[in-house]
Amino acid sequence: MKNKFCVIFFLAMSLFASRLKAQDKKWTLQECVEYALKNNISVRQSELDLNLTEVDKSDAIGRFLPAINMTANHSWNVGLNQNPITGINQVLTTANSTFNASAQTDVYKGLQNQLRFQRSKMAIVASQYQLQKMKDDISLNVANAYLQILFNRENLKVQQQQLETDIKQSERSSELLEGGLIPRGDLLDINATVELDRQKVIQAENQLLISKLSLAQLLQLDDFKTFDIADEDYKKENSVVLSESPQAIFEKAKTTRSEIKLAQANLDLAEADVKIARRAYQPSLSAFYNFNTRASSALPDPFWSQVDDYKGHTYGFQLSIPVFNGFSTRNTVERNKIALERSKLTFDQQNVDLERGVYTAFTDAQGALKAYDAAVSAEEARAQALEYAKERYEVGLINVFDLNQAQTLAVNAQSEVLRTKYDFIFKVKILEFYFGIPIYQKQ
Repeated sequence: MKNKFCVIFFLAMSLFASRLKAQDKKWTLQECVEYALKNNISVRQSELDLNLTEVDKSDAIGRFLPAINMTANHSWNVGLNQNPITGINQVLTTANSTFNASAQTDVYKGLQNQLRFQRSKMAIVASQYQLQKMKDDISLNVANAYLQILFNRENLKVQQQQLETDIKQSERSSELLEGGLIPRGDLLDINATVELDRQKVIQAENQLLISKLSLAQLLQLDDFKTFDIADEDYKKENSVVLSESPQAIFEKAKTTRSEIKLAQANLDLAEADVKIARRAYQPSLSAFYNFNTRASSALPDPFWSQVDDYKGHTYGFQLSIPVFNGFSTRNTVERNKIALERSKLTFDQQNVDLERGVYTAFTDAQGALKAYDAAVSAEEARAQALEYAKERYEVGLINVFDLNQAQTLAVNAQSEVLRTKYDFIFKVKILEFYFGIPIYQKQ
């Protein structure tokens, strides 16, 4: 009994420890991206599509193999029948068995089987590019959500610091009020500002929580209530890709981006479909073989002797020449030719979209960098203005309203620095992605 209790206690403590460890886990960006690529529903659906193309390839290989079928039939005939021995009609119950085996294979079918096999391999490549494109999109979405959490976390710290500063200012104002240096209204205004700061802290906490939930749901996590990310410090760094020209980035992107490769693969598939459809105009030649035998209980011979005596073989070739099939082949060819033209337009459009995307991402990154530099300068100026306002307030040269204005502007400037910082980081990530640089460096 004592040993049983110890085992239960040990298991309970193990479960508690693992649960506590899971709650303490802090997800890095790399872990988030890798987990999403394995568990995101859209990615898993694309993986299933890839599996289907593998099955289609197996079908294409099977077209080169002969079709072999075997049948067996056993029946009972009750009633008036001719006796196979005497030739006289009489009431009989006979058991009859028949066996048949057949094989057929294509000798020539306009090379459609070979073309379908080549197409199946191209379809696998296209599905791989589609899967990679889905992974790229998910990676960017995860990175954006991850950086949004970092911004909200830093913004919460700013709001909490401002609350602490205003609480200290309220305490200082109480001392000034007791000394008769400020009117009571100033203290009431400061206290009102403190309460407003508390509301801003609550709002910042909610925004942080919502951003965590958004990322957890993107990762398809069940236990998203305890989800949190690591305390990573992403600094604003000028990427090497910013020194490249937009045209150079575009040329590099054409060789690396999965959407261009996917469009090219779909174009190759459309061309293959046209070739396969045109081959239906050609005659086809197939070879066949058939074996059959039978046995009946009405005959006195042993069963296996009958099977051997009544066996037969049929074999030969069958030539099929298409003459007219209600425009079916012609219309199939025309539909595939239209699909080919559509694929060409899609390929051209993908190149246009990629070029526009690269130039837009480059402009956005450059603009985000300028916005960040301007925000830093504004924050420094607002911080100096706030210090000057505090000094003037201490000596009674400005009222509490002017001080609150200076504090609000300073806090907004800090928040703007954080916003522009993470906005710049994400837009550089997009630009780097076009240039073939991964979202994170593997450790």
